[in-house]
Amino acid sequence: MKIERITALYWSATGNTRQATVALGQALAEQLSVPFRTVNFTLPQVRRRIHAFLPDEFVVVGAPTYAGKLPNKILPDFTSKLVGKQTPCAAVVTYGNRSFDNSLAELWAVLQKNGMNPMGAAAVPCRHAFTDALAAGRPDEEDLATIRDFAKKIVAHTVLDMAVSVRIPGQADAPYYVPRGMDGQPAKFLKAKPKTDMSRCDACGICADICPMGAIDKNDVAAVPGICIKCQACVRSCPKQAKYFDDPAFLSHVDMLKQHFADSITGRKKISFYI
Repeated sequence: MKIERITALYWSATGNTRQATVALGQALAEQLSVPFRTVNFTLPQVRRRIHAFLPDEFVVVGAPTYAGKLPNKILPDFTSKLVGKQTPCAAVVTYGNRSFDNSLAELWAVLQKNGMNPMGAAAVPCRHAFTDALAAGRPDEEDLATIRDFAKKIVAHTVLDMAVSVRIPGQADAPYYVPRGMDGQPAKFLKAKPKTDMSRCDACGICADICPMGAIDKNDVAAVPGICIKCQACVRSCPKQAKYFDDPAFLSHVDMLKQHFADSITGRKKISFYI
């Protein structure tokens, strides 16, 4: 199998999935001595286009885990906008120290249905979008070094054109994980949206520009007329720290995560690789 180019395509609201996906893509490109490029699939205008890949291109596709699967509002774009012609690829999912549940199985199945040929996969623990108490600072240099080492194993299969039979844990069609609050009951915060501290906000518009759903009004950044998926892109990107969530159910879920899945409780979770 002759590979002419490596592409890292990722949906990454807060940057961690980008780091993991790009690290694997760059390592593959270096191993094969071929050009490397990235496709940031996060913003709506990029997801509107069809992204087609040829048989001589290797694509690393990265996505975060939301409630145990791929983000449900982004899934239609993954299923309809990525097209391969038996294009070799690798699937990467990230998760915030709880579990990747069925997200990797779902991404693997999506790639197969899209005409791609998955040859390897990874589930990478990363800092949780909701709180730094879970997997703080990850992916760190140790993680990235491990990912780069994994690239060598993928290259061995790719260059030698080896048959691949990979068993990915989970079920692609499983239901979403139900978030819980501190009381153990389902935490219902689907309608929660970010608030803005106007004493801090200078209306720079960064939050509107980087919102993956295009949900924030560019002319009034305190208004969120569109759908919010709680990705925290606006909260983590605001240079004035003016964005925040105050929904009680959301905050209760965050507290539950801290209580049960903080680094001090779970220890350092290892990256899961499949090839």
